[in-house]
Amino acid sequence: MTIPSKRVLNLAGFLLCAGMMAYALYAEHKLLLEPCPLCIMQRIAVISLGIVFLLAALHNPGGVGRYVYAVLLGIATLGGAIVAGRHVWLQLLPADQVPACGPGLDYMLDNFPFQQVIDMVFTGSGECASSDWSLLGLSMPAWVLIAVLAMGAVGIWNNIRR
Repeated sequence: MTIPSKRVLNLAGFLLCAGMMAYALYAEHKLLLEPCPLCIMQRIAVISLGIVFLLAALHNPGGVGRYVYAVLLGIATLGGAIVAGRHVWLQLLPADQVPACGPGLDYMLDNFPFQQVIDMVFTGSGECASSDWSLLGLSMPAWVLIAVLAMGAVGIWNNIRR
């Protein structure tokens, strides 16, 4: 069995990210699961990862370019893993340690400086600690964490291989 080309695997990474976003929108609009601020930041990370995969597939770089895409994939993966990991951590907190619910992301972006919004989002709030959806006992942020780490690892390997 031969390993698919770099271009094919990068395109597959993009399609997986697009599929994750399609399901996130389905969960929001059809299952009526309102995304919390950390969910929205995870979406941004998945979109970023998908864009890098798409650019790498279209460009199909050689030489130094493949390392550039590997680093960009690493940055997007790290960002997604940090946000999803924080979200999973909040969901695993005992009920008495869960922070109180805070304002929505739109309100925060309209009324606070960006750095303060980031600080408030990572502090988390009650709505980020709830888990309204699970598959095989894992919450959506846990699946996002697994998917982002797996896609990032394969993407980095794919782009630096000869």
